[in-house]
Amino acid sequence: MAAPWRDSDYKDRSPLEYRVYVGNLPFSANDRSLKDSFANYGAISAEIAWDSVMGRSRGFGFVNFEDSESVNAAIQGMNGQDIGGRNVTVAQANTRPRRWRA
Repeated sequence: MAAPWRDSDYKDRSPLEYRVYVGNLPFSANDRSLKDSFANYGAISAEIAWDSVMGRSRGFGFVNFEDSESVNAAIQGMNGQDIGGRNVTVAQANTRPRRWRA
C-alpha cells in the first residue's frame, strides 16, 4: 500500500491547464480587474494570490484560458504592459505536482 502523501505515487488526472503567471501586480488589483485586463485574449478566469496575514494581494496572480493560442497571444501582448501603474511580467505558469496533506 502506497502512502497517500507521496507525490510519486499520485497520478495526476487533471486536464491540461492553459494558465499564465502575472507578476508585479499592484496591491489594489483583484480577481475581476485581472480578468478584465486579459479579456481581449479570451481569459475565462483569474485569481490573485492573497496574503492571509496581511489581508492584501501578494503581487501576483494567474489567468486561465481555453487554449494554447490564447495563452501565447496573452504572453506576447501583455508582458511588460501597464496594469494599475505597474509594468507586469506575464509568463507561462509552471504546473506543480499535487501534494497530499495528512
